[in-house]
Amino acid sequence: METQANKSPHTLFWIAGIAVTVFSAVGIAAIMGWIPTSTSSPSNSAVIAKQSTAPAKKSTASANTASEQARARCAECGVVESVREIDTKGEGSGIGAVGGAVVGGVLGHQIGSGRGQDVATVVGAVGGAVAGHEIEKRVKSSKSYEITVRFEDGSSRVINEANTQSWRTGDRVKVVNGVIQSNA
Repeated sequence: METQANKSPHTLFWIAGIAVTVFSAVGIAAIMGWIPTSTSSPSNSAVIAKQSTAPAKKSTASANTASEQARARCAECGVVESVREIDTKGEGSGIGAVGGAVVGGVLGHQIGSGRGQDVATVVGAVGGAVAGHEIEKRVKSSKSYEITVRFEDGSSRVINEANTQSWRTGDRVKVVNGVIQSNA
């Protein structure tokens, strides 16, 4: 009978094993929040506008006319009514599922021998695909903010922003071209 000498695994298996280990470590770190996530959507940054107000002493009639003109000019002025954080789930592209299937298949192949090894490989691949898909969706999730502004004319509008810029309920704001600015 011929016996085979124990050889070191093929170089391709070493490369695959290292890639799987790095992929798994990065996925775990992303899920645990140890590494920051990145989103490629442009943010709706709010620009803070500074206004100067000079107190002036006028008669009552001219003060009423001035306030009416100010109201007419400031149709976009209002007050922040609410700020709500929105969690958007990420979409899976299939890369996570494929990577997870490879990892699960390789790990499952290490268990048992014969038909049991084949079954463990298939189960590991299926489980890895499901886990990889979920990891990819969680890594691609993002947060945005819905800011409801009640305008002086009584109407309200919901504006979505990528970051909240510290808006609080009751803040006086101005909405110009869909961007919230301070009106303090």
